[in-house]
Amino acid sequence: MPAGNKTDSVQKMPPPSVKQAAYGETRTANIKKKLMKNKLSGEAAAPANAVQQSSIKATRAFIRRNANRELPTQKVLDFLRAQLPQQYEMAEIVGRWIWLDIPAATNRAAANTLWRLGFHFNQRRGVWQHPCGAFAPFAPHPGEPRAKYGSYFAADVKPA
Repeated sequence: MPAGNKTDSVQKMPPPSVKQAAYGETRTANIKKKLMKNKLSGEAAAPANAVQQSSIKATRAFIRRNANRELPTQKVLDFLRAQLPQQYEMAEIVGRWIWLDIPAATNRAAANTLWRLGFHFNQRRGVWQHPCGAFAPFAPHPGEPRAKYGSYFAADVKPA
């Protein structure tokens, strides 16, 4: 067969027919209509800027928390003494860091306050820790920081 005959033997297919609904609407139109209904009912349930407001609020809280992680040791101890006197009694100073040996799930209000002050819970050691501006996430971690940097309890130096 010559090359010219190849194109002649290919039959052109008619475009696929679109299934019509009872009132002349296509299936695609019905799907789009359902999506619009769902979108409109979802918008009626919550204000348009609800997601933005909550994310802005969370971002501000996170920014404040990160700023609090830079506070010096004495300022964090003063906050602890004023806001959480029971936790201040257990505060241990390890180098420049503050450690609190309290379980993470004991008091949710205290945990929220500690988080806002810049503390984080160290799962491996089982303590709340505040870096007091001295943190290097990619630095090698010592085996036992108490042995390397020394430690003392804040309440022994300045009672609550």
